[in-house]
Amino acid sequence: MIAIPSQMPAALAESPFDARLLRDAFGCFATGVTVVTSQSPSGERVGLTANSFTSVSLDPPLLLFCPANGASALPVLRESGRFAINILDLDGQTVANRFTQRDLDRFGADDWLDWDGVPVLATAKAAFACELHADHDGGDHRIIVGLVTRLALDTDREPLLYLHGRYRRVHVG
Repeated sequence: MIAIPSQMPAALAESPFDARLLRDAFGCFATGVTVVTSQSPSGERVGLTANSFTSVSLDPPLLLFCPANGASALPVLRESGRFAINILDLDGQTVANRFTQRDLDRFGADDWLDWDGVPVLATAKAAFACELHADHDGGDHRIIVGLVTRLALDTDREPLLYLHGRYRRVHVG
């Protein structure tokens, strides 16, 4: 059984609307790191780094991620109706960082596969090609739900994690 203190520590009693405290509290939940990619009908490839990714359903196979409303890739993703989630491995930090920057070729330095018009990172730990299933308001972000149409998994690669604002690795002891 978990013991619950009768009084909250001072740090937990602060306003839940303090943006820095909220961000730090969210940041203590370890997540994987993904790069979400899409391609416009005219062939423009776009992508973004996201750690807000989760499975939703096995039947039908659904997942979701939450890009910021201002994400440059969002209009192309919505227009095409298709995207890929690329779960990064330990060597993916450079890829993750590149996809957070603007005004550079995010796709130039890596090997990419073409899954029926959707770019997929050849070195991903796992990859999911998706059709846009739903697009919901999520405050300053969107909640994008994808129907998985294709997937791949490399069980030999170790996942890249993000915790407390830094990349981490799984430690199994």
